[in-house]
Amino acid sequence: MRITAKLIDATTTALNLLLKFEHPADAVLSKFFRDNRLLGQNDRGFIAETAYAVLRRRRLLEHLLGAAATPRRLVLAALTRLSGVSQRQLEGTVSEKELKWVAELKGRQASDLSLAEQADIPDWLAERLLAQMTPQELLTLAQGLNQAAPLDLRVNPLKAGREAVLARFAGEGVAAEAGTLSPLAIRLKAKPALQKHPLYLDGSIEVQDEGSQLLGYLLAPKRGEMAADFCAGAGGKTLLLGALMRSTGRLYAFDVSDKRLARLKDRVARSGLSNVHPVVIANENDIRIKRLAGKLDRVLVDAPCSGLGTLRRNPDLKWRQTPEGVAELSRKQHDILKGASRLVKAGGRLVYATCSILPEENEAIVAGFLAAHPDFKQVSAQDILAQQGIALACGDTLRLAPHTHGTDGFFAAVLERNHIEVKP
Repeated sequence: MRITAKLIDATTTALNLLLKFEHPADAVLSKFFRDNRLLGQNDRGFIAETAYAVLRRRRLLEHLLGAAATPRRLVLAALTRLSGVSQRQLEGTVSEKELKWVAELKGRQASDLSLAEQADIPDWLAERLLAQMTPQELLTLAQGLNQAAPLDLRVNPLKAGREAVLARFAGEGVAAEAGTLSPLAIRLKAKPALQKHPLYLDGSIEVQDEGSQLLGYLLAPKRGEMAADFCAGAGGKTLLLGALMRSTGRLYAFDVSDKRLARLKDRVARSGLSNVHPVVIANENDIRIKRLAGKLDRVLVDAPCSGLGTLRRNPDLKWRQTPEGVAELSRKQHDILKGASRLVKAGGRLVYATCSILPEENEAIVAGFLAAHPDFKQVSAQDILAQQGIALACGDTLRLAPHTHGTDGFFAAVLERNHIEVKP
């Protein structure tokens, strides 16, 4: 597309708002686009992609620019160093002085980069990751996290088959392929607007990362059971669980946010599910939870976390998150898992999951829980997936990463309650 002076200015304004790190990047951009309704779809795509490129490679760009790292120059640097925009494409859109600066920047070498700068992550995060992996493994992981994520869909088996959806996309000229992990996943090769597509409107497809879909298969709820999505949010996993239950039994969608659960109601209506029951709770000790103690067959805890496994989609998180924030999240995760476990009946299953890559949010939480709850045991995630025809060599614990599985970074552990009397 043609780059204009107004487009450079608009991208600079948007980036300036993003770099305040006061709100999630997607929310900031959504508001910016609402406030600038004259921007076309291509313009919005250009602004978002350029701004996100800066967020992904911020440390490299700031290293190259030094004291000159203003939002405008970060935009120009991202365009010329990361997006392949030529000096000629910028002629007439920037000043002669800036053109000369761009020409000089193109030949500038990035030398003496620290490991954290090479990985484009904060120093504290590099230190945490180096405690569990080699420098090369860290760089490989970071490279995967610093790529833009593809668009994954999940087919609703109550309304459509994956092959039928793929055939329809092929007929419409939409490039798509079957996912390699989830039996319901479809990966698109571009990012078309799907909100008005008939398959989306009738609930046949939903947007959901393929790795996230595997959490439903780890819980593996059956027809007629009682299950819960303990931190349901807007309900992407709830919809999958309901479909796996074939809209039978009873599926609770718990969350502390009534706004998130309100969005779930529309999605449930599209999906055709009749077994979903959204419930707003005050916290993990809510009286509504206590009333169901020891009664549920399956409970999914997709816990609030740092989100550092989703940097492909949310690169701002690595700059907004802090060690103090992670410590606070770890305390919440401990309490939430403890609270959710009370729901599980003898012989029932509890899945703890995050989209974090940090052990203190993952293995440490599970180890602490098992030490305090001898009535639970961990079972092999690999075996459970294999029982459903999903061949994934993951061992006892599911760990996914973009550079190895092409998904967001996920962690999940499957816990089952021993067949002993449950005390509510």
